[in-house]
Amino acid sequence: MEPKTETVSLLKRLEQLTDPRVERTKLHLLEDIVMLTIMAVICGADSWTEVEEYGNTKEEWLRQYLKLPNGIPSHDTIGNVMSRIKPKEFENFFVQWMLSIAHITQGEVVSIDGKTLRRSYDTFSGKKAIHMVSAWASQNRMVLGQIKTEEKSNEITAIPKLLDTLILNGCIVTIDAMGCQTKIAEKIIANGADYVLALKGNQGEFHEDVKHQFEFIPPAQVDEQTDKGHGRIETRKCSVISNLQFLDQAEQWKGLSTIAKVESTRIIGEEQKTETRYYISSLAADAQKINSAVRTHWQIENSLHWSLDVTFKEDDCRIRKGYGDENFSVVRRIALNLLKNDTSIRKGIKTKRMKAGWDNEYLMKICYCSGRYGARAK
Repeated sequence: MEPKTETVSLLKRLEQLTDPRVERTKLHLLEDIVMLTIMAVICGADSWTEVEEYGNTKEEWLRQYLKLPNGIPSHDTIGNVMSRIKPKEFENFFVQWMLSIAHITQGEVVSIDGKTLRRSYDTFSGKKAIHMVSAWASQNRMVLGQIKTEEKSNEITAIPKLLDTLILNGCIVTIDAMGCQTKIAEKIIANGADYVLALKGNQGEFHEDVKHQFEFIPPAQVDEQTDKGHGRIETRKCSVISNLQFLDQAEQWKGLSTIAKVESTRIIGEEQKTETRYYISSLAADAQKINSAVRTHWQIENSLHWSLDVTFKEDDCRIRKGYGDENFSVVRRIALNLLKNDTSIRKGIKTKRMKAGWDNEYLMKICYCSGRYGARAK
């Protein structure tokens, strides 16, 4: 099977990573170690030991694609090397690779949210669990990039750094209440995108002021959407106000055009629950678009975080040494993107991982990005 452009591109990009080892210890090529790890994780590996076992099982076949001058590295070597790669460089590699193959469409919703790797803490050394902030492209169904929050910090400082790495022109960026900050809104507008930001009590008087607007100003538009499935019925009514002359702090928010109220009613059996949430947006008064963006935001929980926890067992992973937890997190997201990209079979991620482990040809189809992304030059 002849290598395709996308696979060569991935391997070439791996060759550009800075090798953290001194020359005399380089018995195995850095790109071989990283690519072996990515392929093994696609096929179901969740630890360094399992990566080595995968390599030993598939060594003869892997030599068609990897050089492996000294055979398959041990799990200690794999873990030591992966834990020493500078995570910022590896995260940047991930973002640049995604930019080279992804096709982001006009109006695509890009959701930003954080997730804690619960078992990445180490009580003995005093290392706290790491918290990763990811950007999820809803239509492409893939992770565009991620960044770790600094210790003694939170998502408020990490989100602007993540936004700096992404190309978001024409997109709609959605963030929960933690990211509802004036500087973040300004950064999104500067990137040529629009925003829909959740507004809660952390904004104090501004939150109360927005709520008050809906008591005396009639909405410019109202949209109602209903979803049915899995034994529940959910109705979301979105009311949008574009007249902001009575909103005292409106001028502090770059590009602010509308405020929205979403009343969500969920019925499960005999139980009914209603919740009201408020949002600010740079979008014009389009209740249907804002309502859809709010609903789409939850894909990052259902399609990304759920998959990482349930299918990749991220919360159970005890990799902690050096930068290993951060870098293995990047590998998981590369694997998830490639698996979600494949449209040749209509199966879940768990089944695709097993099939990739059984079927070498299917694995290479995944690694060749031969599905829906298509190449796109930066």
